[in-house]
Amino acid sequence: MDLSKRLSAVASFVTPGYSVADIGTDHGYIPIYLAGQGSRKIIAMDINAGPLQRAEDHVRLHRLEALIETRISDGLQALKPGEVQAVVLAGMGGALVLKILADSPAVTAKVEEFILQPQSEIAKVRAWLWQQGFIVQAEDMVKEDGKYYPVMYVRHGRAAPYTPAELYYGRCLLHQKHPILQQFIASEIKRNEQILSQLSRHQSLAADKRKAEIETALADSRKVLERISE
Repeated sequence: MDLSKRLSAVASFVTPGYSVADIGTDHGYIPIYLAGQGSRKIIAMDINAGPLQRAEDHVRLHRLEALIETRISDGLQALKPGEVQAVVLAGMGGALVLKILADSPAVTAKVEEFILQPQSEIAKVRAWLWQQGFIVQAEDMVKEDGKYYPVMYVRHGRAAPYTPAELYYGRCLLHQKHPILQQFIASEIKRNEQILSQLSRHQSLAADKRKAEIETALADSRKVLERISE
């Protein structure tokens, strides 16, 4: 099965041969792809019956019932501790990613690797992982349909404290001087410049406060982009 660019980035981090749970599986595309990459046990899970039925239909279509099991589950609730080595959480907001992880500590304690692709509150996700004793060992970022998607490969472990830039942009992505991250920062700079231009037409304490915030963000973003573009 051919995956979208976003889902390919997620699937590429799963260790070949590992047992996997895909949380919020939707159509079941990642499990079907991983079955072709040698994963020996895959559990496709979703909180809603409709998406899970679509996943089941696709699994049958590819004749992978022996490899892929489907389960209704609120996050990791239907997963037993030690049942899988890898957990995939992709295509959902950062707050939901953190809730799912926080709600099932007995399960997460036995998982070897987590592949996370939160679509919001990215800095909050990185901060929480660090506080809870997880380490982001690798990262990727892709652009698809005009949107930017960071992907994190996470294991248990301790890391040095993050700088604000590392929390926001990703320590690994900054170290790699990732080309898509450079595009993302450049797009943020352009967006903030437009916001600043619009705010300049307004005279109020609230507008002045917002302008100061945007100017600080712009200065920080320009410094980071200059550093990783060298």
